[in-house]
Amino acid sequence: MALRSTEDRHPASDGLHARPGVAVLQDLLAAQSAGLRALEPALEAIGRAAEAGAQSLRAGGRMAYAGAGSSGLMALADCLELAGTFGLSPDRTPMLFAGGVSALLHMIGSVEDDTGLAYTDVERSGMAAGDTVLVLSASGRTPYALAVASEARRRGATVVGIANVPDSPLLEAADIPILIDTGPEVISGSTRMAAATAQKVALNMLSVLVGIRLGHVHDGYMVNLAADNEKLADRAARIVAAVAGVSRARADAALAATGGAVKPAILVAQGMPPDRALEALNETGGHLAAVLKTKNQPGD
Repeated sequence: MALRSTEDRHPASDGLHARPGVAVLQDLLAAQSAGLRALEPALEAIGRAAEAGAQSLRAGGRMAYAGAGSSGLMALADCLELAGTFGLSPDRTPMLFAGGVSALLHMIGSVEDDTGLAYTDVERSGMAAGDTVLVLSASGRTPYALAVASEARRRGATVVGIANVPDSPLLEAADIPILIDTGPEVISGSTRMAAATAQKVALNMLSVLVGIRLGHVHDGYMVNLAADNEKLADRAARIVAAVAGVSRARADAALAATGGAVKPAILVAQGMPPDRALEALNETGGHLAAVLKTKNQPGD
C-alpha cells in the first residue's frame, strides 16, 4: 500500500512523549491550526459542493453524507444538526455510516473495508439521479467510501469527495473533489486530529451555505429552525422579534399563530395574515428577504 501523507512523520513528533504537557498541547494546537489553513485553497470547491447540495434539496432530492471511522463521525455530526438548525427533514439528508448504529457504540475497523456493506447502504438509501452525496475519507482510499461513491455515481447522483491526501482515488472518482491537504499528523496516521478537524470545519461551512441558498438563513438568523425545546422556542421568539422589529409579546403571538414556524411568524408579526404569509413564502421559494423587500416597497 502506497504511503499516504497522513501517515508521514510530523516535525513535532520526535520526542513528543518526553516533552512537558503544555509543550505537547502547544504542538497539537499548532498542528490543528495548520490543518485549518489548508481549507483556504478548498473554498471554491466547497462552494460548488454547497450549490450542488442546495440544488438537490430545492428540487425535492436529497443531500446524503457517507463515511467510515473518524471521517464518518465528522459527517454524522454535521448531518444530525441540519434538522434543528435549518428545519430539514432527516429523510432529506440520509447518513451512510460504515457499520451502522452498532459501529457508533464501538468503532469496528473491519467495516471500513466492506464494499458489500456500502452497496447495501446505497441501495437502502434509495440514492438516485438528482441527489448529492458527500463522501468523506481522510486517506481518500477507504474501500467503503469508494464503493459508496462508485454506486452513487452509477445511480446518477452527484458525488462530492472530501479527502486529505492529494491524487487519492476518492478525489479522482468525485464529480466535485475537495482536497484538504492537512499533511502528516503529530500522532502519525491519527486522522481524527488535524484531518478530521478540517473536514468538520469544511462541512460546517458547506452546510451553512446550503442553508443560506435554501432561504433558511436571514441576516445570520436561523429562520427555519425546529423549535423543539425550551431553549430553541426562546430563540425562535427572539429571532421573530429582532427581524420583524416587534416586541417579544407580539413575536410570541405570531409564533402561536403559525404553529411555531419562524419565517411566516416574522411576516405575521408585521401584520400579514398567516395564510397569506405562507403563500408569499411559497412564491419566493421560502426566501424571507424577497417577501420583506416586496412588502416594504413604497405604497405597500
